Amino acid sequence: MKIPFNRPTAVGAELDNIADVLARGHLSGDGHYTKRCHQWLEERLGCRHALLTHSGTGALDMAAILCDLAPGDEVIMPSYTFVSTANAFVLRGAVPVFVDIRADTLNLDERLIAAAITPRTKAIAVVHYAGVACEMDTIMALAGRHHLLVVEDAAQALLATYQGRCLGTIGHLGCVSFHETKNLISGEGGALLVNDERLAERAEVIREKGTNRSRSLRGEVDKYTWVDIGSSFLPGELTAAFLDAQFARADEVSARRRVVWQRYHDGLHGLAAAGVIELPPRSYDDRRANGHLFHLLAGTPEIRLALAAYLKARGIHPVSHYVPLHTSPGGRKWGRASGELKVTDNISDRLLRLPIYFGISDAEVDAVIEAVSRFYARRNTNMS
Repeated sequence: MKIPFNRPTAVGAELDNIADVLARGHLSGDGHYTKRCHQWLEERLGCRHALLTHSGTGALDMAAILCDLAPGDEVIMPSYTFVSTANAFVLRGAVPVFVDIRADTLNLDERLIAAAITPRTKAIAVVHYAGVACEMDTIMALAGRHHLLVVEDAAQALLATYQGRCLGTIGHLGCVSFHETKNLISGEGGALLVNDERLAERAEVIREKGTNRSRSLRGEVDKYTWVDIGSSFLPGELTAAFLDAQFARADEVSARRRVVWQRYHDGLHGLAAAGVIELPPRSYDDRRANGHLFHLLAGTPEIRLALAAYLKARGIHPVSHYVPLHTSPGGRKWGRASGELKVTDNISDRLLRLPIYFGISDAEVDAVIEAVSRFYARRNTNMS
């Protein structure tokens, strides 16, 4: 048995699209397929402007520049996130201020944000963990009262919703990833979603190496020049062509991920009811997740390690998740914690992610469920 944690999958016309790119003779960015992807994102998600980037990290880097931060400014964020969330702001000279997460959604605890705000606070970076929405109404209202920008790290959250609105389109800026582990993929790749019209023109400039090249291509200026800071954030057309094919099957891919997520939840519900593991909530009244990842919480860090080793010995590859940023060397050097982060510390030591990807079969999911169940049955036998 070999069940990887992830297996990137071509779902349709990826190879045909790539051949078409070669036939068109345009391999660099902002060609036919990039424009198609921009249109799909804007129409499907309901954002004002979408700009493909070479990675989700690149989208976050652009968002940080658009926040117009000065050295010493502060950005509130969870510690339980990928390093790119913090790095983007540290590169602008800002200080990440780490706030604890909720025990249910594993998202930034909106009840703790106000206490973390200081006169140096300029933005709040929320992370929609596992494609489950943060409490965006509360966060946006708080940001409005304090005149703060909100950046949604929606890397895991494409096509997930909060009160009918797509994640990434609620804050001033949203950042999406198309890394091969995400629901819709292009190998590497990402997108910046610009929801505040005041930031749209500058976003174009930053993405084009700090030039007004986009205005030149539209005939708004006779030639382009250097007008701002920026970098080369565009993906090539081959990447966009692959992504366009994924977008064409987006509903099918999303539906399958949700089915797999539900199958795991149903199959492991008995262990959760017995109190030997904890599972994420089955559903929410005001939001819909996208089946990006499925995790369980073991009782202790030692049990998590033992369970992971047991599964790997049987050809199943589970994965832990983030080491909290506030405990990392970089986090201690460039950031600071606001209050105690007890939930973050506790969750990170016990969380284990199970294999989930578009091509995983029901039989493979059932094999993972059976292996987890056997581990706990064997453990209970040994302890009795």
